[in-house]
Amino acid sequence: MIREHFEFRQTITTILADDPGHVKAAKSGMIAARQEVEQQIAADPYFSATLEPYTPKAPERTPGRMARAAAVAGVGPMAAVAGAIAWAGVEAMVEAGATFALIDNGGDIALVSDRDVKIGIYAGASPLSGHIAFRIPPQNEILGICTSSATVGPSISFGVADAVTVFAPDVAVADAWATAICNRITPGDTSVLDALPGTGVTGVLAIINDAVIRWGDLPEIVRARVDERLITAGGDWRHGRS
Repeated sequence: MIREHFEFRQTITTILADDPGHVKAAKSGMIAARQEVEQQIAADPYFSATLEPYTPKAPERTPGRMARAAAVAGVGPMAAVAGAIAWAGVEAMVEAGATFALIDNGGDIALVSDRDVKIGIYAGASPLSGHIAFRIPPQNEILGICTSSATVGPSISFGVADAVTVFAPDVAVADAWATAICNRITPGDTSVLDALPGTGVTGVLAIINDAVIRWGDLPEIVRARVDERLITAGGDWRHGRS
C-alpha cells in the first residue's frame, strides 16, 4: 500500500492507494476541486465568509456540493470544504480504476475499499483518544467519515466536544454535519441529533471527555493504538467550522 502526504496551498492530505497512478489521479482531482472553490470565492467572497447557509448562483460542482450540504446542516458552505475536496480526489481515483482509495483531508476522510480498514479516533485530551478505532468493512461506494473537534486544531467552533465523527455517503454532508453537531452537542443536550433523519447521515459518534454519544448505524468500534504520527493536520479553509 502506498501512503503519500500531499499539500496544495492550504489543502493538507494523506493519500492511501495501491497504485501510483491512483495517487496521481487523487492529486489531480483535489487540485481541480480546490480551484473550483477558489474561483467561487474570487467571484463571490461572501461564500467563504458566511457562517450561515448560503446558496450562490450557478456554482461549480464542488462549491455546489458544499452549499447544498451546509444548507441542510445549518452552517456556512466552508464547513464542507475539506470533505468535498477529499470526495473529488477519491472520485478521480475510482475513475482511474481504484478499488481501494482513501484520502484524509485533516480528519475528513473519503474512501472506497476492497478490504477492512481501521480508522483511529483522535479526540484530544479525552482519555479515549488514540485507544479506539472504527473497523470499516469493504465499501464499494464512496463513504464519508468526517470528524470535527472543539478542542483540537485551529478551526472555529462554538462547542465543547473533543471529537464528533459523522458517517454519510455524501462526504460534504458528513463534513457539514460534523461541524453542526460539534457546535451544539453536550452530554446533557443531544437535541441536534433529532434533525438527522432524512439528511443522509447514517451514523454519529461524539466524544466529550469520557462521555460517548452514539446515533444511527455505526461500524464496529475496536481497541487500537493510534499512531499520532499518522494524523493528518488540517489545513483547508475553516471559516465557520471546527
